[in-house]
Amino acid sequence: MRYGPVARRLQRPRKVLAGALSAGFALALTGCISFGPDAPDRLYTLTPSSVAPAGSASTGEASAGLAVLEPTAAQRLTVTRVPVMIDDASLAYLADALWVERPARLFQRLLAETIRARGNRLVLSDDDLQYAAETKLSGQLVEMGYHVPTQSAVVRYDAVLQLPDGNVLTRRFESTVPGLAAEASVVGPALNQAANQVAADVAEWIG
Repeated sequence: MRYGPVARRLQRPRKVLAGALSAGFALALTGCISFGPDAPDRLYTLTPSSVAPAGSASTGEASAGLAVLEPTAAQRLTVTRVPVMIDDASLAYLADALWVERPARLFQRLLAETIRARGNRLVLSDDDLQYAAETKLSGQLVEMGYHVPTQSAVVRYDAVLQLPDGNVLTRRFESTVPGLAAEASVVGPALNQAANQVAADVAEWIG
């Protein structure tokens, strides 16, 4: 993995990174990980690989629809910066890249569109109508970032499906794209790819 010259100091979240990096490893990463408030070169979003065609429509009672709710998120994903997991206890952020809005909201939209594109469900996206749906998809976005030890983009989602009969189904979904440098130009597309794979797997699970 090739890194540029050391141009920034890493901005370290509280209670992490203390004593976690050797000097040589830190120098290797400083060209790819940001610690400062510089304006990003790239803004990331999630673009669905499967979309409902123009003119497609679904009808039915709101109670029979599927509400796709915004997942909760781990603290490191409640900001628009892209987390870089250096090890199990050390976190930094990717240089020169930001999400256009919080990742959980982007992932919610991606899930809804991917499920809608299958044509098997009446998917409700209006916040008011969602409360009327008897079937709800919620969960937690556990990971959406870059993992240094495996040089991978990782998306991990713990899904919770609440059924009309009161039963609740849970399942963990994960997708990784390995072999990546910690560079904004490659991590963004890889996260989009991984997120689309997770969304497709969730859509298949729901049916």
